[in-house]
Amino acid sequence: MRRVYKLDNITLKNITKQYNGITVIENLNLHIEEGSFTVLVGPSGCGKSTTLRMIAGLEKVNNGQILIGDRDVTDIAPGKREVAMVFQNYALYPTMTVKQNIEFGLKNKNIPKSEREEIINEICEIVGLKDYLDRKPSNLSGGQRQRVALARAMVKKPKVFLMDEPLSNLDAKLRNQMRTELIQLHKRLGTTFVYVTHDQVEAMSMGDQIVVMDKGKIQQAANPVKIYNDPDNLFTAQFIGSPAMNVLPVWDITKELDYIGFRPEKVTISNEKNENSLFLNGKIITRERLGAETIYLVKTVLGEIKVKAFIDTFKEDTEVVLNINYSDIYIFNFNGKRLRYLEEKEKFKLLEVRLDEFWA
Repeated sequence: MRRVYKLDNITLKNITKQYNGITVIENLNLHIEEGSFTVLVGPSGCGKSTTLRMIAGLEKVNNGQILIGDRDVTDIAPGKREVAMVFQNYALYPTMTVKQNIEFGLKNKNIPKSEREEIINEICEIVGLKDYLDRKPSNLSGGQRQRVALARAMVKKPKVFLMDEPLSNLDAKLRNQMRTELIQLHKRLGTTFVYVTHDQVEAMSMGDQIVVMDKGKIQQAANPVKIYNDPDNLFTAQFIGSPAMNVLPVWDITKELDYIGFRPEKVTISNEKNENSLFLNGKIITRERLGAETIYLVKTVLGEIKVKAFIDTFKEDTEVVLNINYSDIYIFNFNGKRLRYLEEKEKFKLLEVRLDEFWA
């Protein structure tokens, strides 16, 4: 009989966290929808793992409130929050078999043996461990160990699964495989997943809600499509996307404008300029062939620009023209805040003024 997992939303209200008097997170507010796959992403030291550990109860908050569903768990012990955490290092008992590792928590709860057997068989069927129950962790691959850690979390029947960079110790091929398996597991269980990673590709491919963090603050929280196509600020625009968004300074147009940005795949590389677009003359410095795609690095009067193209006809040291539609250009002020009010015609006027000196 299939087990039914409960689920709940998570709300962080004005959370502040300090270490030795130094504030690392200040007045953080976040709502995580029940049943969502939410990914906290950002560079090392941005506060994402600390946030996850505060939800789990492994870190005390200095100020603020944590709710799981309608229940205030701010001062409740980790074991009573109805959450399960999966760590980067698996945290398996090396002297126990796979079955014993999974069964350990059930025994502590005095679950009858017949019920334990049923639960273990069902969960091992889900995560593909039925043929490995008698093995010890030292005889398992990294991916298999991670499945044991997941299974051990699943037997707790938590409302929320918390995962702190669980795939970072795996090689690239296995990481891709485990990403797919975690997405399928989330769909099958239907419960709330909160996942931490520094890998923006991992975040974009797995999450239905992305929370971009930097220096203890949330830069933007939205679905992957909005995060990529409609960034709120320069940090999000450059952190999300591979290669990163091209950003060029435009400090001398007006006091309000400081940067323009555009995605590498939105640049057309050719031998002539297009009408109604920003164009830049440049020379190809390098090119990287990535199967169906080629990444060109082009030197222009405004700086180096990366181009992501499906053509591989241009060679190094070739003179080329880069064209970018005005609708694909983002404008940010000197603080990195996105300016959304500029229409295509306004962008055209502003950018033409900026570039006139180079066309003279």
